[in-house]
Amino acid sequence: QVQLVESGGGLVQAGGSLRLSCAASGSIFSINDMGWYRQAPGKQRELVATQSSGSTTVYADSVKGRYTISRDNAKNTVYLQMNSLKPEDTAVYFCRAYVRLVSRAYVEVWGQGTLVTVSS
Repeated sequence: QVQLVESGGGLVQAGGSLRLSCAASGSIFSINDMGWYRQAPGKQRELVATQSSGSTTVYADSVKGRYTISRDNAKNTVYLQMNSLKPEDTAVYFCRAYVRLVSRAYVEVWGQGTLVTVSS
């Protein structure tokens, strides 16, 4: 019903930057929260940043001041600008959206993940 397609991951040196994108498509009426989570090897998935439809943002303490989340509601797309990357930022980054469908039902949708590797 709804798909999330992520892009922008890759390999970068410490101190560098990357920009992730996540586009939602399908039977979308509206999108409430949209954001990013990450999962490092051997660790649990954790919140990175999320933004509500009203532009309220929440960041993990570990990324505050380095990452910026933004949305283009007309394109159903969320972005994550990652600056001053550290090796500990290495993880698979997942996009998540809480979507209201055309049917008016709500669903939680996850993307397939994109790998970010930060070398020291």
